[in-house]
Amino acid sequence: MPVTDTQRPGLFGQIREDIDCVFARDPAARSRFEVLTTYPGVHAVITHRFAHRLWHAHLRYPARLLGFLARMFTGVDIHPAATIGRRLFIDHATGVVIGETAVVGDDCTLYHGVTLGGTRWTRGKRHPTLGHGVVVGAGAKVLGPIEVGNRARVGANSVVVRDVPAERTVVGIPARIVKVERDPGPDGIDLDHHLIPDPVGRAIACLIDRVRSLESQLAEVRHVDITTKECGPNCACVGAEEEAARNTAVAVTEED
Repeated sequence: MPVTDTQRPGLFGQIREDIDCVFARDPAARSRFEVLTTYPGVHAVITHRFAHRLWHAHLRYPARLLGFLARMFTGVDIHPAATIGRRLFIDHATGVVIGETAVVGDDCTLYHGVTLGGTRWTRGKRHPTLGHGVVVGAGAKVLGPIEVGNRARVGANSVVVRDVPAERTVVGIPARIVKVERDPGPDGIDLDHHLIPDPVGRAIACLIDRVRSLESQLAEVRHVDITTKECGPNCACVGAEEEAARNTAVAVTEED
């Protein structure tokens, strides 16, 4: 459960939290022993906490070697210098990459295929900063020295290259804000990151409505019947209106 206390637990206290937080976000988890022995995301986070200590003790090569071994066994690549907050949960874990200057706040959730990457080759801050309670969907890419605000959500396969305000949902390539964040669940974390509208479908539906209105006005001026389409049966626009209407209906239903 998210907390706002300023006192940070020790290394083993953080590891205990990393294990316990899985039960709040994965209904498949049954026991601590199962989580500790079969969850690669937990293995990656725990290994990083040791590697991070080595890095700040100026034992750079041992830290990088430990991170390399963790990547071999878990499929998660976390640079030892990255700053990871409390209770990070990496679900399924495979293909997750977290760069050197990335900062991840408390109670964040990352799904498989997430990249917190850089966009430049110069030294300095070049990776993103995630606030507390951020959820990043599967396959999403957050690139550059940008900030993602507290409790923001990033839709699956989105590419985020600009700052995201707190409590917003972004989706698309490049990612755009699509709605204000809903109230979180009783545990303070909203994992319904799949319940997002389709801005492209909405735009297409709006354009179809506009075209229909213009055709009606043109028909009144020219005194012609527009009920007969000039398109052939193989035209790409055939069925587009019905598909756009269905997408819009689904998006409205998900918002409600």
